[in-house]
Amino acid sequence: MLKPFEVHVQAGSLSCFQPELTAADWESLQAHAEQARDRMGGRTFWNVNSTARGGGVAEMLPRLLAYARGAGVDTRWMVVEGTPDFFRITKRLHHALHGSRGDGSPLGSAERACYDEVLRDNAEELLVLVRPGDVVLLHDPQTAGLAPALAAVGARVAWRCHIGRDSPNAEVERAWAFLAPGLAAARLAVFSRAAYVPPLLADRSVVIPPSIDIFAVKNQPMAPEVARAILGHTGLVGPVPELPAPVFTRMDGVPARVSRGADIVRLGSAPAPDVPLVVQVSRWDSLKDPVGVLRGFALLLRESPGLRAELVLAGPSVTSVADDPEGAATFESVIAEWREQPRLLRQRVHLACLPMVDPEENAAIVNALQRQAAVVVQKSLQEGFGLTVTEAMWKARPVVASAVGGLQDQVRHEVDGLLVRDPSDLPEFAAAVRRLLDDPLLSARLGAQAHEHVRTRFTAARHLSDFASLLRELDVRARP
Repeated sequence: MLKPFEVHVQAGSLSCFQPELTAADWESLQAHAEQARDRMGGRTFWNVNSTARGGGVAEMLPRLLAYARGAGVDTRWMVVEGTPDFFRITKRLHHALHGSRGDGSPLGSAERACYDEVLRDNAEELLVLVRPGDVVLLHDPQTAGLAPALAAVGARVAWRCHIGRDSPNAEVERAWAFLAPGLAAARLAVFSRAAYVPPLLADRSVVIPPSIDIFAVKNQPMAPEVARAILGHTGLVGPVPELPAPVFTRMDGVPARVSRGADIVRLGSAPAPDVPLVVQVSRWDSLKDPVGVLRGFALLLRESPGLRAELVLAGPSVTSVADDPEGAATFESVIAEWREQPRLLRQRVHLACLPMVDPEENAAIVNALQRQAAVVVQKSLQEGFGLTVTEAMWKARPVVASAVGGLQDQVRHEVDGLLVRDPSDLPEFAAAVRRLLDDPLLSARLGAQAHEHVRTRFTAARHLSDFASLLRELDVRARP
């Protein structure tokens, strides 16, 4: 029998935000925290998703919930378990909500039966824990079918969808038809963009953009020489003598050392530390278009053979993300494309699977890689939001992103990054990357403005205030 498991979260103080906020914003955050604490007295705020590591949701939740606990709200995180068939179906739904066919498999009665059976097993354990009046926030297609059982015992259920497509098509409609029975029991639905809201949820939806925790290991300050030491140890750049130890600070304040290396497909040696790096860090997902990034970089080098730059495509170890059964196949497709390229190109492209055994170590490696990047790209074909771009912008890195989904909510073209209007347009993508590599002043200006844009709009402080408003709205809708 499948049972969900709890991920334990330690409380975190809100006081770390005070130096980063204006006096008015700090006062507002404290007021929202007090309101949430009073509103949730004697009740629990549950968050339920399908993986404890890998992807934006698993990264956002622990920090947001830690701050909520620090504010006095009893907040807990549960992760549902599933079978390989279940995760194949939910990956199909993931693609469909982006308007893509994915593997093209059906979403019929057999898939419905499998989906319902897995969630019925998980619901049995949750129903022992969840009490009437508790708030349950379900995340993404993997959990939507839990809503009826939880609502039936008196929980105030909301469902958060982190993905979507601006212009619905037949695949999007197919996904909503599959999810509709479960979502009928959700009191509210939360979306990252208003354009993602389907008609069936139009009368009970709110928009809350995602956020990053600027104090997390992935986003904490890191000296350039420490970043190079970490990347040298993992094999992502060549070693440099007399660098400091590859260390970072864990969330509990304890210093730690990066001890694991990355698994890297390359021809020849690691890039020299002074070589400009074009970097994309993402899950190995076809919608992130890593093959397209490789082809775009190949075009860039063909058009500018004297350009001194190398490409790093990085993602998690392909066996580490429980709810993504397609990661290994996507990675293999990238390797196959790499093998088709001329030798000279293969020497300048590095395919890296980053260790995930220790999530904070992984975060430190990503932090170092993003800070070392001359340009961070996110050439997604569809993108729910794209927190890897948010992270890079916080680090004042110049970014090139596709003008799709939530990426266009973050990157204002020519203001704090460059947008590629058509993600399949390789010449446009290559030209944008070349422009940033050629113009350090432009890169610095866009990076500085990107950092400020994230500081004011996409941090956990704003997100926590949005959570407080969500709790208030759920209570209002509970009134007879």
